[in-house]
Amino acid sequence: MNTIDMENIGLGRELLAGASAVYPELFVGRIVSQSRDLYTAAAEKGELTAEVSGKFRFEAGALSDFPAVGDFVLLDRNEDSSGNGIIHSVLPRKSAFIRRAAGTSNDEQVVAANIDTVFLCMSLNNDFNLRRMERYLGVAWNSRAVPVIVLTKADLCADLARRLSEIGTVACGTEVLVTSSLTENGWTSVRKYLGRGKTVAFIGSSGVGKSTMINRLLGWNALATKGLRNDDKGRHSTTRRELIALPEGGVVIDTPGMRELGIESADFSKTFADIDELAGQCRYHDCTHTREPGCAVQEAIAGGELSPERLANYLKLKKEAKYEGLNSRQIESEKISAMFAEVGGIKNARKFAKEKNRKRYGY
Repeated sequence: MNTIDMENIGLGRELLAGASAVYPELFVGRIVSQSRDLYTAAAEKGELTAEVSGKFRFEAGALSDFPAVGDFVLLDRNEDSSGNGIIHSVLPRKSAFIRRAAGTSNDEQVVAANIDTVFLCMSLNNDFNLRRMERYLGVAWNSRAVPVIVLTKADLCADLARRLSEIGTVACGTEVLVTSSLTENGWTSVRKYLGRGKTVAFIGSSGVGKSTMINRLLGWNALATKGLRNDDKGRHSTTRRELIALPEGGVVIDTPGMRELGIESADFSKTFADIDELAGQCRYHDCTHTREPGCAVQEAIAGGELSPERLANYLKLKKEAKYEGLNSRQIESEKISAMFAEVGGIKNARKFAKEKNRKRYGY
């Protein structure tokens, strides 16, 4: 029988003790992968196939209530015996990556849970994009995991100092690691975040080297790898999320491309901390940072302290988050409401137009 060291794969003693005290008849497992309505869970006496109970399914109020890769769950067994194991509950998550579920509903789906550190991977060749990294950071901070920026393919970068200076303008205190898969020590800087009981995740555009780095950490080619196309857009290699144990302790969660994570789950307060700090110095508390007098943000741009591109992306992402998950009719309604906000809303605008026409045409 292949037993599993549950503490090594992230199960803390406090969480275990709390679960055992309330549900002594159940066992704690961790979700390794998911295929439709079936899950693979790692438990003390091995991996097993499991499904949620009928009661769980009936009481689940949202898609995000269902188990996700990385979740700790309560099972009716801790070994692979006859039939599927039954999942009765999902234990509290300390972090979670969330995306909008497919379809027209506004339901949210957990992509991965209970991650300690998330490596935000971006290649140092033509894939390098500061605006995309701002998006990544917003999603990462919202998850409650600790983000670390990992710049890959340093061997393809002609001016590393310039790139590091540029990334420094958006990092806002986040550590930046430079890696290359061509040398033995070119990727070991990530090791200090790994170890017994720790869970890490690699996210970023397809083709930037996530799978290559995970294979190096594993010591064998467990994951298929594909490079960037000639247009520097990634070829997809990872097609599903899964939790993988590392030989030196801890686990890694590999995910498909970051593009599937919507901006609705972003935290801009840390991603754009510099802009928020400047905004607090504006003359008007509701300043839009576009054309108002006494705008500290625009003054910072004029003084070269802030790039106009960073402000433009900040405003764009805020707007995107506002409209995320709405259908076309709802988006149009929101835009119209924003357009007429200065005159007290669309009703007042219609009243104003009627009054104007009455005076003009005498009716």
